[in-house]
Amino acid sequence: MPQPESGDRVTVPLIVDVDTGIDDSLALLYLLSSPEAEILSIASTAGNVPVNQVAANNLAWLDLCGATDIEVTLGAQKPLVAPLMTTEETHGPQGIGHAELPLSTRLLSDRDAATAWVEIVRERPGEVTGLVTGPLTNLATAIRVEPELPRLLKRLVVMGGAFHHPGNTTPTSEWNIAVDPEAAAEVFAAFAGLPENRLPILCPLDVTETVEMFPEHIARLAERAGSTPREVLSEDDASTTRSSASNPVVRHFSDAVRFYFEFHRDHDQGFLAHMHDPFAAAVALDPSIAVQRTATVDVELDGKLTRGTTVADYRGMWGREHNASIAYATDPSAFFDDLIERVGGLAARLYP
Repeated sequence: MPQPESGDRVTVPLIVDVDTGIDDSLALLYLLSSPEAEILSIASTAGNVPVNQVAANNLAWLDLCGATDIEVTLGAQKPLVAPLMTTEETHGPQGIGHAELPLSTRLLSDRDAATAWVEIVRERPGEVTGLVTGPLTNLATAIRVEPELPRLLKRLVVMGGAFHHPGNTTPTSEWNIAVDPEAAAEVFAAFAGLPENRLPILCPLDVTETVEMFPEHIARLAERAGSTPREVLSEDDASTTRSSASNPVVRHFSDAVRFYFEFHRDHDQGFLAHMHDPFAAAVALDPSIAVQRTATVDVELDGKLTRGTTVADYRGMWGREHNASIAYATDPSAFFDDLIERVGGLAARLYP
């Protein structure tokens, strides 16, 4: 994934909607390290942790990266219909694993997340890419206010769903969809009938669980940042082990992702972490990194065993227009080379 030269780089204006979250954190770092990413607003939604904690995490990461001019909005406190589920056992009590970021003194935006979605796409019709790496509650709420929002966006990228792959919340459902299935169903339906190059790109578990981060990736990122001493994470470390990296970006991210490694290890998946959200962020900047197939996607809302399951009709059996382009393959090695260069380079520039 070579980065374009500065002279031919195409800027990608973005609304980023997150439930930060360990892998959401790295998605933000990836975007902040990408010169082509123009982050217009960051929406906070309840998911991995409650929405107020999500917003605090977003502000804290932006402070750490010196990006204090980016708006952070507060979004929905709970899903459209269902009671809120959170997953501190996966992401830690504050949502950022073992990391302890200083509390920001900066204020949240005066406008809420749904209002920001609507106002920004109205101001810049056909220009803005939406990236959602959490539940789709804020976007569904915004579409209720502005039904033309899908046509005002340039593109939407969503981390969510599972098609030919086991779920990570129930046997068949993925977390972001399972938290608010009604919101996901409303959003997918609203995008039906757009041209193929404007359909939402879904990054489901089918592809994101092939994007596996290992301790050596953290070591390479730290080396690129010029951080010392060498960053070593081992599954034999005590649970109280914390990074001593000289670079604050490396230190805080290493502490965050260590928790994620431990979670995956404790659930018999290995000492690794699936980087769902950073991959979706990369797709938002360059959709060509994912092999995709269009389909009509819907969400099961009533099944006793299958609520929150995403279902894809590739063959037109429902007689409905396609409403999504589903990513199903990528080159994880190239993705990590790109991520390490970008985020390691950002850390080096911020804290030389």
